[in-house]
Amino acid sequence: MVYRLRIVLDLGYPCIVDECAAAITEVMPDNAVHRQRRRGGFTRRDEFTNVEVSAYSKAWPCLFPQHGRGRKHERLIELSEWQRELVARHPQLVLRGLIHSDGCRFINTGRSSRSPRYSFSNLSNDIRNIFCDACDLMGLRWTAAGEKTIYVSRKAGVATLDRFVGPKA
Repeated sequence: MVYRLRIVLDLGYPCIVDECAAAITEVMPDNAVHRQRRRGGFTRRDEFTNVEVSAYSKAWPCLFPQHGRGRKHERLIELSEWQRELVARHPQLVLRGLIHSDGCRFINTGRSSRSPRYSFSNLSNDIRNIFCDACDLMGLRWTAAGEKTIYVSRKAGVATLDRFVGPKA
């Protein structure tokens, strides 16, 4: 059986789309990477708003053992030992990818002050824990707000993330 990895990305961030395609090519250099522009999302639009980056391989289940039926926030998402070792070696890449997919950097306009802050939101408790564990590996203080959002708000933590997250461009 051949599997297809499909990643849907916002066309508003062409650098992230290019990085995604390059990462797939690096992992599967002999496999073609396809880009298919798509319309829609949550609203019906005539113009293209996102792109599906995809590639076929029999090896995808080995690289993504978390894959399974159902919504990711309703099933276990657990890293295998080799994945945990990679996160321990490269927590900044994990944080960068998670923030680019489900996070943002914004200016918090709180009580008479303005300061930058990072936010990460995901319905999956397991994925939020992966984010928090990577923050812990980097020595970043994080706080949880509500049931799905994690913030990195301290100046030193924001400055650290600024060095490798980069803008969504």
